[in-house]
Amino acid sequence: MKATIYHNPRCSKSRAALTLLTEAGADVTVIEYLKTPPTRDELAALLKRANLTPREALRTGETEAKPLKDATEAAILDAMVNHPILIERPIVATTKGVIIARPPERVQEIL
Repeated sequence: MKATIYHNPRCSKSRAALTLLTEAGADVTVIEYLKTPPTRDELAALLKRANLTPREALRTGETEAKPLKDATEAAILDAMVNHPILIERPIVATTKGVIIARPPERVQEIL
C-alpha cells in the first residue's frame, strides 16, 4: 500500500507514525511539510478528505495561532499555508483516507 506522510522529523508522534507505516510494509512518501509545505489547494483537499475543518487541524499552541482565535476557516487555511508550523502533524494519506495520526496508532485506520 502507498502512503504519504506530512512529517516533522523533530516530532515524536510523527516519527512514531512513520515507523508504524514502514513496519506495516507501506510504500511511504515522506514530505517534510515545514520544508515543502502543501499549497492551499493541496491542504484544502487533504482536510476535505480527512473530514476536518482548518480549525480542527490547527496547532493552537503555536504563537502564530493566537491571532486566529476568531478567524474564518479561510483565514486559518491561509495562515497554515503561510506558516506550516500551524498544521497539526502528522497527516497521513492513503487510498483508504486521510487522518491526523494523533495518536500515531491511528494510521492503522487507513492501512
